[in-house]
Amino acid sequence: MSNIVIVGTQWGDEGKGKIVDLLAEFADIVVRFQGGNNAGHTMVVDGEQFISHLVPSGILQGKMCLLGNGMVVDPEVLLKELDNLNNRGIDVGPDRLKISEKAHIIMPYHKHIDMARENMKGDQKIGTTGRGIGPCYEDKATRRGVRFVDLLDPKEFDEKIKTILEEKNFYLEHYFSAEKLDPAGIIDQYKGYADRLSPHIINISIVMNKAIKENKQILFEGAQGTHLDIDHGTYPFVTSSNTVSGNACCGAGIGPKEITGVVGIVKAYTTRVGSGPFPTELFDEIGDKIQKKGAEFGATTGRKRRCGWLDTVLLRNAARLNGLTGLVITKLDVLDGLEDLKICTGYEYNGKIIRDFPASLKILGSCKPIYEVLPGWPEDISKIRNMEDLPENARHYLNRIEELTETPIDIISVGPGREETILINNPFNLK
Repeated sequence: MSNIVIVGTQWGDEGKGKIVDLLAEFADIVVRFQGGNNAGHTMVVDGEQFISHLVPSGILQGKMCLLGNGMVVDPEVLLKELDNLNNRGIDVGPDRLKISEKAHIIMPYHKHIDMARENMKGDQKIGTTGRGIGPCYEDKATRRGVRFVDLLDPKEFDEKIKTILEEKNFYLEHYFSAEKLDPAGIIDQYKGYADRLSPHIINISIVMNKAIKENKQILFEGAQGTHLDIDHGTYPFVTSSNTVSGNACCGAGIGPKEITGVVGIVKAYTTRVGSGPFPTELFDEIGDKIQKKGAEFGATTGRKRRCGWLDTVLLRNAARLNGLTGLVITKLDVLDGLEDLKICTGYEYNGKIIRDFPASLKILGSCKPIYEVLPGWPEDISKIRNMEDLPENARHYLNRIEELTETPIDIISVGPGREETILINNPFNLK
């Protein structure tokens, strides 16, 4: 029996969706434990593209999928996603998709406040997606959030919304000079959501505990990446939840002793969406080439991603914070044809060498990357399915990543399709 956590090691967009879809074949249950629809996972199966924002990627493998209590969920977005999947022949019924009764609900006022704040900041924008994620987590922390269990009690839900909107409308009207929201309209709208979603709402901790006793295997799916973690990321240019592996326990309702492995997803280079320091960012033709060949646009926002060389200072930080037992390298094929490759092994700051990732953004923003240059490979590797068939220089590049991070590579992705994968070691210890 194995229970595996999948996390991003950089700033998100590492290709977690494909890997979760791939490993879901060996799992009985797939659980999403944090975040909301500010994340997007893109999967390509038999040439057909699927983009999910809330539903775990394992739904394409026909597995039971759970939305954890650590998530914040927009019911409107979720229902659109379920309808889309259902229309494409994917079963998303209550037996297949379950929602934690303790997960928090994104409300219209969360989205209005999110956008109003971002617009007010001007050039100092954080880069939020404007989907109400942060304000929803705020209400959770201040104990005035609305949970899915509240949808099951119409009277309780009505009273909560009316009370909360008194404060939110005052804030919107008098601070942001924005229009007030109508409580009656929101209540009616969300009662409609409750009618459709109530069969899915359950205590998922009990579901997982039962599955573990039956020796079933669980795959935990995180969103974003380690360095967008609210505690451990490049604060304040972070998301509003804990993205590291430890939150799989808190965000799903499972004890730490049940986790048997943590797999970190690493893009073969580095990308970042939005604002914040990025030591290895490229502003030249190579950066443009990587961006275009890698189709580096956000699955949720469509924003162009900033691209740079692989940063192992970043990766070592992620390996320690997550307790990584293995790595998955994605988009290795994007580096095909580059004459030289660079790996950042440390930073130079005020004449000193830094090997550990700094907390201060002022320091990080002034750091210059220290590069190790490795030879590239001219071959197209997208058709290769075995490690030994990779070009020697590609294998050397991968070996160097293992050495610098002190973490073995389990899987290599050489294309977006499920089949475009080199499996070295299955984290579930299955063949």
